[in-house]
Amino acid sequence: MRSLVYYVASTVDGFIAREDGSFDFFLSEGEHFAYVFSEYPETLPGHLREILNVHDKNKNFDTVLMGRRTYDVGLKEGITSPYRHLKQYVFSRSISENPDPDIHLISSEDPVHIVRELKRESGLDIWLCGGAELASSLFSEIDEVILKVNPIVIGSGTPLFARSIGPARLDLFETKAFDNGFVINRYRIVH
Repeated sequence: MRSLVYYVASTVDGFIAREDGSFDFFLSEGEHFAYVFSEYPETLPGHLREILNVHDKNKNFDTVLMGRRTYDVGLKEGITSPYRHLKQYVFSRSISENPDPDIHLISSEDPVHIVRELKRESGLDIWLCGGAELASSLFSEIDEVILKVNPIVIGSGTPLFARSIGPARLDLFETKAFDNGFVINRYRIVH
């Protein structure tokens, strides 16, 4: 059975974006990028894969789940299919028309039901790209959290989870630290 993995960038104080949804405070250069490009190439949007000459096959994920706000980041730039190399699901109650045939727009169905069906399919793991509302709704189905911690504190913004979900125990099983302070922590959720 496939796993649902919440692979997400965060500040040290646990925010994935500013209150307005922007995330310009994350490190934009550094040694950690080579590691991320090598180990998680499929997590780069298609237009950036081309610019950065990243053509590796999908190593971890073949499916991506996004909430509306996460999807809107690319949509505002005219990118209707940000991860064409993955099977893409967008969960939204406010998008009425599907903006791209590559997108599976989920508007009224229970996200837990959809994820349970996806987990039963064969293939690589499922990437929960964001955001906080969707992560909260799917918490019971998340098997692993890969937290890319940026060495910054912003004090307020969009948290990892939009509402109370715990307490829940996580087992740290891998850490990769870089000289610039960027750290990748991998946790298994103990349900």
